[in-house]
This record gives sequence, structure tokens and C-alpha cells, in this order.
Amino acid sequence: MIGTGRSSRAWFEEYRRKRKSADEGERVIGAEDGAKQGRTRSRSFWSLLAAFWRLADAARPIFALALATRTLGTLIALLPPVLLKVLFDSVLGTDPLPAWLPLPDDRVALLWFVAGGLALLPFTATIVGLWGRWKLTKATRIMHAAVRRRVFEHAARLPLHRVQRLKSGGVTALLREDAGTVSDLTFNLVYNPWGAVVQLTGTLIILAIVDWRMLAGGLLVLPIVWVTHRAWIARIRPVQRDIKAVKQQTDAHATEAFAGMRIVRAFSRETGETLRFTRRNHFAARQEILAWWWSRGIEAAWDFLIPVATACVVLYGGYAVLGERLRTGDLVMFVAYVTMLLGPIAMLTTSATSVQTQLAALDRVLDLLGEKPEFAGEQPERTADRASAAGRITLEHVWFAYPRGRGAKEQSEHERWVLEDVSLDVPPGSVVALVGPSGAGKTTLCNLVARFYDPQRGRVLLDGIDLRTIEPTSFRRLLGIVEQDVFLFDGTVAENIAYARRGATRAHIADAARIAHAHEFVERLERGYDTVIGERGVRLSGGQKQRIAIARAVLADPVVLILDEATSNLDAESEALIRDSLASLMRGRTTFVIAHRLSTVRDADRIVVIDGGRIVEEGTHDTLLALGGRYAGFLARQLEHAPSSPVPRDQDASLPHEPRS
Repeated sequence: MIGTGRSSRAWFEEYRRKRKSADEGERVIGAEDGAKQGRTRSRSFWSLLAAFWRLADAARPIFALALATRTLGTLIALLPPVLLKVLFDSVLGTDPLPAWLPLPDDRVALLWFVAGGLALLPFTATIVGLWGRWKLTKATRIMHAAVRRRVFEHAARLPLHRVQRLKSGGVTALLREDAGTVSDLTFNLVYNPWGAVVQLTGTLIILAIVDWRMLAGGLLVLPIVWVTHRAWIARIRPVQRDIKAVKQQTDAHATEAFAGMRIVRAFSRETGETLRFTRRNHFAARQEILAWWWSRGIEAAWDFLIPVATACVVLYGGYAVLGERLRTGDLVMFVAYVTMLLGPIAMLTTSATSVQTQLAALDRVLDLLGEKPEFAGEQPERTADRASAAGRITLEHVWFAYPRGRGAKEQSEHERWVLEDVSLDVPPGSVVALVGPSGAGKTTLCNLVARFYDPQRGRVLLDGIDLRTIEPTSFRRLLGIVEQDVFLFDGTVAENIAYARRGATRAHIADAARIAHAHEFVERLERGYDTVIGERGVRLSGGQKQRIAIARAVLADPVVLILDEATSNLDAESEALIRDSLASLMRGRTTFVIAHRLSTVRDADRIVVIDGGRIVEEGTHDTLLALGGRYAGFLARQLEHAPSSPVPRDQDASLPHEPRS
């Protein structure tokens, strides 16, 4: 995060100091970000080219066709200077035509032939090139979609802790800009440079045939190209990569700010968030200006070099014509070919500046694609079958610690274990309530049951089978989850409920909504089940969102159900409406309940008290009360804040509310 008291100028000056001291190809995101993320080295040009070629596997035949048409069109475009030589020497002059040129001897007919050739040859080259470019453009758009799909698919399969570190706005920038920009390399890295190389090679061959001294002069330009590339181009790509990283962070901040606009306004932080956003944009603008100066330096060098080279050719050729060692047509042809020689070199050099931006995008895409997906390397032996799954969940001596991010300090095992030696056997169809203080490990235990993570020690089993041997997707189809922080998509009510089951009919959706007591309020909405509820269900109340989430879980028809404070956002009336529905939903399903409401906890088949990552008590409501331990203490503290009259068993009473662990 950019400090609120720090200007973009101060941040940029520190960035420039780090950029100057960094090795060539090294990335420096920015002052604050560099401190957090460290420095990593960019890939070499050749490794990026090889990676791009692998990504373009399906489009290679089209590449070959497009390059063939590009070659043909470029070779046709090399012929007009020869016609200019014929014009000056044999039409306007009196020199005879070479014997190997099958052209008319009549000067008027020859003039018409030259004029026709000067008109038709460029037109033919354009048509040939346009056809190939059209084919390549279609292939590029297909590749564009394919790369974005691959990046999205891979990101969706990353380990959960890695996904949680990817900010939503940053992921959007990576998918929209970086993954989309990769396909643009088709033209800037392959098609256009290939045409320039063909034109450059053809021009050098023609100059060698006509006058070897011209070829020698042309070759003198190549070291200049190398110097400019090493002096400028190698510096541009790291800066462009840093620019993209800062823009990704800026997009992530904007997404976060608007997602939390209620909090922003509640604390009157609109101005502060605007300043943070503006500061990041100003910093990115300074980086872009730095890259612009490097790029324009290259273009300025070649804008100066081409006229100087042309002037040298005119001087050399003019003296040769005056000394009668060269014809006027040869001089005109030389000037044209020298322009053709320098043009491709200038294009290769100047276009390389835009290529650096695209290579930086490819580099970032490869970083993401290079990360290992969830449970990488595992080959599950079996799939979970709903028909045969009973739902028995067993934890055997489970130890678990969350993966640490890059740059995290070393921790001792005692400090990092979230669950320690947890053993629990949950029979099929039973309800287990998890109780404990904040950070005790309740939600973590449910994360292991859902196999969002694997324990470092011990095992989690379904019907006696280690979850590591079961294909994760098939196992998760047996799950239903309702969380405290309900997530709904920006779509209709029906689409959000049907998300749990592909092909669900409207009748199935309505039945699930009735069980969750959501049908009545949905029918009162503007368009009923077709009402668009906005991003994260912003148009619904907290209780309404909760009931939609419960309806979604009902439709999933899970074998194992996880309720993570599922009734926490409901008022007393709403909870009363769905209490029987939840009981019906849980009947016959293995259910894990994280709840603070006594009405839910009391009726569980077993209550498990977790503290410090360990199970400290286990039993029914009555046995734990009689034990007089932690659970009884929770209840006593709750009753201290309740009315003095006894709380009947059919009324709502609550354990102390605690945030999710």
C-alpha cells in the first residue's frame, strides 16, 4: 500500500534509484511493493519466444501460410526500383535494355509498361499481403481467446491460499490486458519482423549483385542496430513489466474500494481512497514517461540515421555518375534500395519498443501459468460416487498449518500449527457442532473436510477412504456449504440458486427456495426469480441473501453439509422461518455446524469444543453442561448478559458471538 503521506514523486525517485542499481532484466515493482515482493529476474528473449511458440501451437499452420504470403508480397514490392532504373536509363535515356529483360524495345511502349508495373506491383503485393494478414488476424483472435481461457482456467485451479492472495482487480487486469496482449505478439514478434527480414535480405542480395560496395555500406548499419538494442531495448522491458504490475495493483485497489464503498462512506474516506488511486496513477504515469523517453531515443536515432545514410548514397552515387562509372538509373535504384534497406531495420528497432510491453505481459502470464495447481502431481485412484457415499467423515491425528506467503518470517512449529493432533469420527447422517473462541480452528477444520487443503500430518477420510486418493472435483460434488459471508453472483435469483446443480429446472429452483423460506420474498421482487440482484447480491438484505444461499445448498442435495454460522445474518423472525427447514436439510446428511446460537448447537448429535487448535471437550449439550468445563463456561458467560428469567428450551439463546476462526 502507498503511504498516505508520500507523494508519487518521492515514490518514483526511489523506484528510479532501485531501477538503476538493478541488474539488467531485473524487476523492481516500486518502493513499497519491492520491499514486500522482493526482486525476481525476467526471462530472456529467447525463452519468451520459445514459450510464445508453444502457446501458438494450434495456430502454426496459419502462421506458415501468413508468412508465405508475406514473403511473396515483400518480394513483389522489391521490383519497382528495377522499373525506375529502366525508366531513367532506357526510356528517358538511350541505354539499351539488358538482354535478360524480355521488355519491348519501343520507348513509348516501354514507358507504358513501366507505368503499369509501378501501379500494379504495389497493388498485387498489397492484395497478397492483405489475404495472409486476414487469415493471421482470425488465428490471432482465436489465440487471444484461448490464452485468456487457459490463464483463467489455471488461476481457478491454483491452491486456495494462492487464489486468496490474488486481488480480484489484479486478476481482471492480468486476464484482460496481459493475457490479451500476448496474442498481439503474433504480428509484432513474428509477422512484421519476418517481412522486414525478407525485405532486408532481398535488398542486400540486390545491392550485392549491382555494386558490392553498396552491400558493404549496408552491412555497416548492423552494428548500430546491435548497439541501440543493447543500450535501450534491454532497459525498456523491465520498466514495462513494472508498469503492468503497478496498474494491476491500481485496478485491485479500485475494485476493493468500490466493493467496500459502504465502509468507505461510513468512515468518510472517499477523499483518502481517491488520493490513493490518484497517487498510484501518477506513479504509473511517471514510469510510462520514463519508458517513453527510452523508446523515443531509439526512434530519434533512426530518424537521424536514415537521412544521413541516404545522403551518403547520393554523394557516392553522384560522384560515380559524374565519373561515368555509374548510370543515372543505377543511382535512383540505389537510393530506393537503401531506403528499403534502412526501413526494415528502423521498423525492427522501433517496433521492438512495443514488443517489450508485450513480452513483459507474456512474462507475467508465464509466471502465473508456472505456478503449480491445487494438488499438483497427484493421481487419484478413485472418484466419489453419490449413490454409494454414506458420508462418514474421519480425521486421524490431523496437524495443519496454513501455507506461508513469500517473504514470511520463519516460525516455529508451535507458532504456526492451526490444528494439532485432531482426531474426530463423525458417523453418517450425524450433526456435529463446532464451538470455540475466535482463531481456535473451527473453520480450518471444515476447510480440511471440504479438502480445500490437505493436512501436513494425519489423514481425512470419507467412508474410510483417504481424501487424497479421491478425485477432488467428484468429492466436492458431495458437499454443500453455507457460509457466514454469503457470496452471490451478479445475476438473477434463479441463476444463483441453480448454481448448485447444472440443468436444474424452474420447479427444482422454486422447491429449494420454499424449503429455505425464500420463495415468498422472491415472488415479491420486481421480476420474481428473474430479478437481477447485483454484484454480491447488493439489492438483497442480509437475511434474504442468507436464504438464497441456503436454497442453493438445498438444491445441491449434499451428502456432507457445512454450515459456517449460516444463521448469523438472520433476525429472529427469519431464523424462526428457516429453523425447521435447516433441520429438514440436515436430516440424513453428515453436517458440520459452526454456530454461536444455542438453538442450533443444543440439538446437535455431538458438540466439539476446540481451543488452541485442539479438541478440548466433546459430547452432547447435557453431558458437557454436567462436565462444567469450557462449554459450560461459554454458556454461563452468555447467560450473564441474558434476562434474569430462565430461557426455555424452545426459545432462542446464544453462545457469545465470535468471529470466524
